[in-house]
Amino acid sequence: MAACKELTANLVHDFISSVDTILCDCDGVIWKNNDSIPGAAEALKKLRLKGKRIFFVTNNSTKSRKQYIEKLLNLGFEAYPEEIICTAFAAASYLKHSLKLNGKVYLIGSIGMAEELDLMGIPYFGIGPDPVKSLDMAEWAALPIDNEVKAVLVGFDEHLSYIKLIKAGTYLNDPECAFVATNEDLRYPLGGKIMIPGTGVIVGAVKQAAQREPVVLGKPSKYLFDSIMQSFEGVTPERTVMIGDRLSTDISMGRTCGLKTLLVETGIDTRVDAKENQKSNSIERQKMVPDYFITSLADLGKTL
Repeated sequence: MAACKELTANLVHDFISSVDTILCDCDGVIWKNNDSIPGAAEALKKLRLKGKRIFFVTNNSTKSRKQYIEKLLNLGFEAYPEEIICTAFAAASYLKHSLKLNGKVYLIGSIGMAEELDLMGIPYFGIGPDPVKSLDMAEWAALPIDNEVKAVLVGFDEHLSYIKLIKAGTYLNDPECAFVATNEDLRYPLGGKIMIPGTGVIVGAVKQAAQREPVVLGKPSKYLFDSIMQSFEGVTPERTVMIGDRLSTDISMGRTCGLKTLLVETGIDTRVDAKENQKSNSIERQKMVPDYFITSLADLGKTL
């Protein structure tokens, strides 16, 4: 059972000394929307000065690695292309190298995902609006279908439509057509009164239409961390910490992969949520209990 202890100043030295690699979530940990979280950049800078290797590991599929680098630099963070582990890149890499896809992708997703597919040389279509133009089901039944489609890839798509669900479900009627999703996060950690549905809501709609389960690449799946270990020498579970704001993704992945885990309270979940999970007899909820929690990365930076 994870300790679920506050990472107080007297514990920071031993904790940081116990890790070489830091996996840092983005949304809700180092920024919210287009604003950096105060003190986050300084904390990561101090960790680098202590010789720690940092990876930015995010489920958000709306941006490519290039776009993430631009955002990080604009917000005052030090970052390098090889440090960006985003689900748009992970999806393109999975299709190219793991599935060895020989065919087209029907994409329900973002410009960032399209950019990563382009870089991998993977043909695709589906990006952008595809609205319902008629309520005539006969017209829906006559929609053109591309027989070269061998995979349906689903990420965040602000243009999700009923027509897209028809097409995705139709392609996935073929059991040989791969079904891949970037992540299943249900909400974005923006705060305020407005609830912003996440990619998981879109994936859920396609799952119901297709009556199939996808291969999910994002946290809490092990895929992202396994990819890091395969690509970078010296990364080991026992010397790695996952820092995140979401218990169901960040902390759960960390626990599943045998990493140390640290919850920061600047995003979705808090220590109250973590301690409620700790009290549970559910194995799944126990996976959502961090080793440590802290109010923000700024507090970590102050003690380094």
